[in-house]
Amino acid sequence: MSVLDGDGVDAQPGSGTALSDDFGREVTGVRVSLTDRCNFDCVYCHNEGLGDTRGPMEPSESEMSTDDVVRFLEVAEEFGVGKVKFTGGEPMLRQDLEEIIERTPDSMEVSMTTNGTFLPGRAADLVDAGLERVNVSQDALDPEAFAEITQSGAYERVMEGVQAALDAGLDPVKLNMVVFERTAGYVEGMVDHVAENDGLQLQLIEYMPELTGRPDWNIDIQRVHDWLADIADEVEHREMHNRKRYWVNGGMVEIVDPVENANFCANCHRVRVTHEGYLKGCLNRNDDLKPMGEMTKPEIRAAFRQTVADRVPYYGEYMVRDGEGGWEFNEKYLDGDW
Repeated sequence: MSVLDGDGVDAQPGSGTALSDDFGREVTGVRVSLTDRCNFDCVYCHNEGLGDTRGPMEPSESEMSTDDVVRFLEVAEEFGVGKVKFTGGEPMLRQDLEEIIERTPDSMEVSMTTNGTFLPGRAADLVDAGLERVNVSQDALDPEAFAEITQSGAYERVMEGVQAALDAGLDPVKLNMVVFERTAGYVEGMVDHVAENDGLQLQLIEYMPELTGRPDWNIDIQRVHDWLADIADEVEHREMHNRKRYWVNGGMVEIVDPVENANFCANCHRVRVTHEGYLKGCLNRNDDLKPMGEMTKPEIRAAFRQTVADRVPYYGEYMVRDGEGGWEFNEKYLDGDW
């Protein structure tokens, strides 16, 4: 029996079985950018790997519509995708965010990454719509340092947003902190902060100089690992991405360290969607962008299948060791023969 998918084209019903790439990595999650607009201008931002394309604050006609986003998610569900994370830019600049979440397939776990400034007054509605988890970007507890890093004066508003998320039941709230030269001095304070405040967790994210163009801001993330290991009451190793969680005085701190990490890439189970409706198989690459056409379900299905089929682990395959301890591009993928 065929299914008429609303586009006037018969389509096979999804089996719910996740697609795998040639490296055995099942795609079980999607990360959907809803806009490249943002009310912050963070100095380290790479805009989901697309570079500094931040434009005017008014909505652009190029942004996926509400129906486009929902239609994509319905197709992703057919292919066994069980998780979606909404990102931006700042996703809460989308006034239809609650509708998008409410119309997300019930089988999907819904999370969001935000700078938190719009959570006061909206957090409860987002939870009612179906939001289950939230990450809030917070790179320092010092208002002046926060302003320098984010190019905004919204420190107090972010703190209010975190509390609004907790009050709405989004517990735990995970604070995202990018660790680089200008934030490293605030890591200790953030670790203490999550230990002293119930409902908060800390995610330390390795700075990605290849996406930001400022290698001089980089620090050795292993130093942070070593420091946390020395002070932690417990260390948990997560097989996914080979991550480590450190429990310090009751607070949970996790490090996300993808740079030059072949284990991280070997365990990646996500594809990404740009705000303009392009699929990409890897954060670090923009040479694999695939359009979804007019966003009909058949077009989305075809693009999704091809994106998964073409996925390549960035470190360990697309980038390979050069024999001297460094990394170089794998010519196999530069020649276009693959």
